[in-house]
Amino acid sequence: MQLFYTPDINPKSPNYFLNEEESKHCIRVLRLEKGSEVQLIDGKGSLYAAIIQDPHPKRTILQIISVTNAFNKRNHYLHIAMAPTKNIERMEWFLEKATEIGIDEITPIICQRSERKEVKVDRLNKIITAAMKQSLKAYHPVLNEYVTFKQFLTKPFEGQKFIAHCENTDKTNLKAELINNGKFLILIGPEGDFSTSEIDEALLTGFKAITLGDSRLRTETAALEACFEVNFLNR
Repeated sequence: MQLFYTPDINPKSPNYFLNEEESKHCIRVLRLEKGSEVQLIDGKGSLYAAIIQDPHPKRTILQIISVTNAFNKRNHYLHIAMAPTKNIERMEWFLEKATEIGIDEITPIICQRSERKEVKVDRLNKIITAAMKQSLKAYHPVLNEYVTFKQFLTKPFEGQKFIAHCENTDKTNLKAELINNGKFLILIGPEGDFSTSEIDEALLTGFKAITLGDSRLRTETAALEACFEVNFLNR
Protein backbone atom coordinates (compact mmCIF):
# COMPACT_ATOMS: atom_id res chain seq x y z
CA MET A 1 0.00 0.00 0.00
CA GLN A 2 1.32 3.47 -0.90
CA LEU A 3 2.25 5.90 1.87
CA PHE A 4 2.13 9.71 1.82
CA TYR A 5 3.44 12.29 4.29
CA THR A 6 0.66 14.71 5.26
CA PRO A 7 1.86 16.91 8.17
CA ASP A 8 -1.05 19.36 7.79
CA ILE A 9 -3.84 16.78 7.99
CA ASN A 10 -6.81 17.62 10.23
CA PRO A 11 -7.74 14.52 12.28
CA LYS A 12 -11.33 15.80 12.59
CA SER A 13 -11.90 16.20 8.86
CA PRO A 14 -13.37 13.30 6.83
CA ASN A 15 -11.43 14.34 3.71
CA TYR A 16 -7.91 15.38 2.81
CA PHE A 17 -6.48 17.10 -0.26
CA LEU A 18 -3.02 15.94 -1.31
CA ASN A 19 -0.74 18.82 -2.29
CA GLU A 20 0.37 19.18 -5.89
CA GLU A 21 3.67 17.34 -5.44
CA GLU A 22 2.12 14.33 -3.72
CA SER A 23 -0.89 14.37 -6.07
CA LYS A 24 1.39 14.23 -9.11
CA HIS A 25 3.34 11.36 -7.59
CA CYS A 26 0.12 9.56 -6.67
CA ILE A 27 -1.60 9.88 -10.06
CA ARG A 28 1.13 10.36 -12.67
CA VAL A 29 3.90 8.19 -11.19
CA LEU A 30 2.08 5.51 -9.18
CA ARG A 31 -0.96 5.62 -11.48
CA LEU A 32 -3.40 5.12 -8.64
CA GLU A 33 -7.07 5.37 -9.49
CA LYS A 34 -10.36 6.23 -7.86
CA GLY A 35 -11.10 3.70 -5.11
CA SER A 36 -7.44 2.88 -4.45
CA GLU A 37 -6.57 2.67 -0.77
CA VAL A 38 -3.53 4.57 0.55
CA GLN A 39 -1.95 5.33 3.90
CA LEU A 40 -1.08 8.73 5.34
CA ILE A 41 1.28 9.70 8.15
CA ASP A 42 1.29 13.08 9.85
CA GLY A 43 4.72 12.86 11.47
CA LYS A 44 3.12 13.29 14.89
CA GLY A 45 2.28 9.64 15.50
CA SER A 46 -0.94 9.05 13.57
CA LEU A 47 -1.38 6.61 10.68
CA TYR A 48 -4.42 7.11 8.45
CA ALA A 49 -6.09 4.80 5.95
CA ALA A 50 -7.78 6.63 3.08
CA ILE A 51 -9.46 6.01 -0.26
CA ILE A 52 -8.96 8.10 -3.38
CA GLN A 53 -12.19 9.90 -4.26
CA ASP A 54 -10.98 12.23 -6.99
CA PRO A 55 -7.63 11.26 -8.62
CA HIS A 56 -6.63 14.74 -9.76
CA PRO A 57 -2.89 15.22 -10.60
CA LYS A 58 -2.80 18.59 -8.84
CA ARG A 59 -5.26 18.17 -5.96
CA THR A 60 -6.23 14.57 -5.26
CA ILE A 61 -9.13 14.22 -2.83
CA LEU A 62 -8.94 11.43 -0.25
CA GLN A 63 -11.61 10.09 2.09
CA ILE A 64 -10.29 9.15 5.53
CA ILE A 65 -11.65 5.76 6.61
CA SER A 66 -9.63 5.06 9.77
CA VAL A 67 -6.88 6.43 11.99
CA THR A 68 -4.41 4.75 14.33
CA ASN A 69 -2.93 7.07 16.95
CA ALA A 70 0.50 6.58 18.52
CA PHE A 71 1.35 4.14 15.74
CA ASN A 72 4.41 2.06 16.73
CA LYS A 73 5.29 4.59 19.42
CA ARG A 74 8.63 3.76 20.99
CA ASN A 75 9.04 3.53 24.76
CA HIS A 76 11.87 6.06 24.98
CA TYR A 77 13.11 9.38 23.59
CA LEU A 78 16.48 9.74 21.88
CA HIS A 79 18.21 13.00 21.00
CA ILE A 80 21.60 12.83 19.29
CA ALA A 81 23.68 15.98 18.94
CA MET A 82 26.48 15.42 16.47
CA ALA A 83 29.10 17.45 14.66
CA PRO A 84 28.29 17.65 10.94
CA THR A 85 30.69 15.57 8.87
CA LYS A 86 33.05 17.22 6.38
CA ASN A 87 31.49 15.09 3.66
CA ILE A 88 27.80 15.93 4.12
CA GLU A 89 26.77 12.68 2.42
CA ARG A 90 27.97 10.82 5.51
CA MET A 91 25.65 12.82 7.72
CA GLU A 92 22.83 12.24 5.24
CA TRP A 93 23.51 8.51 5.48
CA PHE A 94 23.31 8.70 9.27
CA LEU A 95 20.01 10.59 9.20
CA GLU A 96 18.49 8.04 6.84
CA LYS A 97 19.57 5.00 8.85
CA ALA A 98 18.84 6.54 12.26
CA THR A 99 15.31 7.42 11.12
CA GLU A 100 14.79 3.83 10.02
CA ILE A 101 16.08 2.47 13.34
CA GLY A 102 14.36 5.05 15.54
CA ILE A 103 15.36 8.54 16.68
CA ASP A 104 13.38 11.54 17.92
CA GLU A 105 15.63 14.56 17.62
CA ILE A 106 18.92 15.54 16.00
CA THR A 107 20.96 18.68 16.55
CA PRO A 108 24.04 19.53 14.47
CA ILE A 109 26.69 21.02 16.77
CA ILE A 110 29.71 23.04 15.67
CA CYS A 111 32.74 22.08 17.74
CA GLN A 112 36.29 23.41 18.04
CA ARG A 113 37.61 20.79 15.61
CA SER A 114 34.64 20.78 13.24
CA GLU A 115 35.63 20.99 9.57
CA ARG A 116 32.06 21.78 8.50
CA LYS A 117 30.67 24.92 10.07
CA GLU A 118 27.09 24.91 8.75
CA VAL A 119 24.41 22.64 7.32
CA LYS A 120 21.31 23.13 5.17
CA VAL A 121 18.50 21.61 7.19
CA ASP A 122 15.94 21.78 4.36
CA ARG A 123 17.75 19.15 2.30
CA LEU A 124 18.48 17.02 5.36
CA ASN A 125 14.81 17.13 6.37
CA LYS A 126 13.84 15.77 2.95
CA ILE A 127 16.11 12.79 3.56
CA ILE A 128 14.52 12.23 6.97
CA THR A 129 11.04 12.42 5.45
CA ALA A 130 11.89 9.89 2.73
CA ALA A 131 13.37 7.50 5.31
CA MET A 132 10.34 7.89 7.56
CA LYS A 133 8.01 6.98 4.70
CA GLN A 134 10.17 4.08 3.57
CA SER A 135 10.35 2.55 7.05
CA LEU A 136 6.66 3.18 7.85
CA LYS A 137 7.27 5.49 10.78
CA ALA A 138 4.47 7.78 11.95
CA TYR A 139 6.80 10.09 13.88
CA HIS A 140 9.00 12.57 12.01
CA PRO A 141 12.32 13.15 13.83
CA VAL A 142 12.99 16.79 14.67
CA LEU A 143 16.07 18.25 12.98
CA ASN A 144 17.16 21.41 14.76
CA GLU A 145 19.19 24.26 13.30
CA TYR A 146 22.91 23.98 13.95
CA VAL A 147 24.37 25.62 17.06
CA THR A 148 27.81 25.89 18.60
CA PHE A 149 28.86 23.34 21.19
CA LYS A 150 28.85 25.98 23.94
CA GLN A 151 25.36 27.16 22.99
CA PHE A 152 24.07 23.61 23.02
CA LEU A 153 25.33 22.93 26.54
CA THR A 154 23.15 25.77 27.85
CA LYS A 155 19.96 24.16 26.56
CA PRO A 156 17.91 22.29 29.20
CA PHE A 157 17.30 18.56 28.89
CA GLU A 158 15.29 16.41 31.28
CA GLY A 159 16.88 12.99 31.04
CA GLN A 160 20.19 11.14 30.93
CA LYS A 161 23.03 12.93 29.17
CA PHE A 162 26.11 11.27 27.66
CA ILE A 163 29.19 12.30 25.72
CA ALA A 164 31.05 9.76 23.60
CA HIS A 165 34.72 10.58 23.06
CA CYS A 166 38.04 8.86 22.34
CA GLU A 167 40.31 10.30 25.04
CA ASN A 168 41.96 7.82 27.38
CA THR A 169 39.98 8.73 30.49
CA ASP A 170 37.41 7.00 32.68
CA LYS A 171 34.37 6.02 30.63
CA THR A 172 31.51 3.61 30.99
CA ASN A 173 29.21 1.93 28.46
CA LEU A 174 25.57 2.66 27.74
CA LYS A 175 24.36 -0.71 28.95
CA ALA A 176 25.65 0.04 32.42
CA GLU A 177 24.07 3.48 32.58
CA LEU A 178 20.75 3.49 30.71
CA ILE A 179 17.54 3.62 32.67
CA ASN A 180 14.99 1.86 30.48
CA ASN A 181 12.10 3.80 28.93
CA GLY A 182 13.74 7.13 29.63
CA LYS A 183 14.93 10.18 27.73
CA PHE A 184 18.50 10.18 26.41
CA LEU A 185 20.82 12.79 24.93
CA ILE A 186 24.13 11.71 23.39
CA LEU A 187 26.91 13.97 22.10
CA ILE A 188 28.99 12.78 19.15
CA GLY A 189 32.05 14.80 18.13
CA PRO A 190 33.70 15.69 14.80
CA GLU A 191 36.29 13.67 12.89
CA GLY A 192 39.04 14.98 15.18
CA ASP A 193 36.98 14.27 18.34
CA PHE A 194 35.94 16.72 21.01
CA SER A 195 38.68 18.85 22.50
CA THR A 196 39.72 18.24 26.09
CA SER A 197 38.11 21.51 27.15
CA GLU A 198 34.82 20.56 25.48
CA ILE A 199 34.78 17.21 27.26
CA ASP A 200 35.45 18.94 30.58
CA GLU A 201 32.65 21.45 29.93
CA ALA A 202 30.19 18.68 29.13
CA LEU A 203 31.09 16.74 32.28
CA LEU A 204 30.62 19.88 34.36
CA THR A 205 27.10 20.31 32.96
CA GLY A 206 25.96 16.82 33.89
CA PHE A 207 27.04 14.64 30.95
CA LYS A 208 28.58 11.21 31.59
CA ALA A 209 31.47 9.97 29.47
CA ILE A 210 30.77 6.77 27.54
CA THR A 211 32.58 4.45 25.17
CA LEU A 212 31.07 2.93 22.05
CA GLY A 213 33.57 0.08 21.87
CA ASP A 214 37.25 -0.47 21.14
CA SER A 215 37.17 0.49 17.47
CA ARG A 216 37.87 4.03 16.30
CA LEU A 217 34.63 4.98 14.55
CA ARG A 218 33.81 7.68 12.04
CA THR A 219 31.48 10.38 13.31
CA GLU A 220 28.42 9.08 11.47
CA THR A 221 29.21 5.47 12.46
CA ALA A 222 29.56 6.42 16.12
CA ALA A 223 26.25 8.30 16.00
CA LEU A 224 24.49 5.33 14.40
CA GLU A 225 26.06 2.90 16.89
CA ALA A 226 24.72 5.03 19.74
CA CYS A 227 21.30 5.12 18.09
CA PHE A 228 21.26 1.36 17.65
CA GLU A 229 22.41 0.65 21.21
CA VAL A 230 19.76 2.86 22.79
CA ASN A 231 16.99 1.26 20.73
CA PHE A 232 18.30 -2.26 21.33
CA LEU A 233 18.65 -1.79 25.08
CA ASN A 234 15.08 -0.40 25.31
CA ARG A 235 13.41 -3.28 23.45
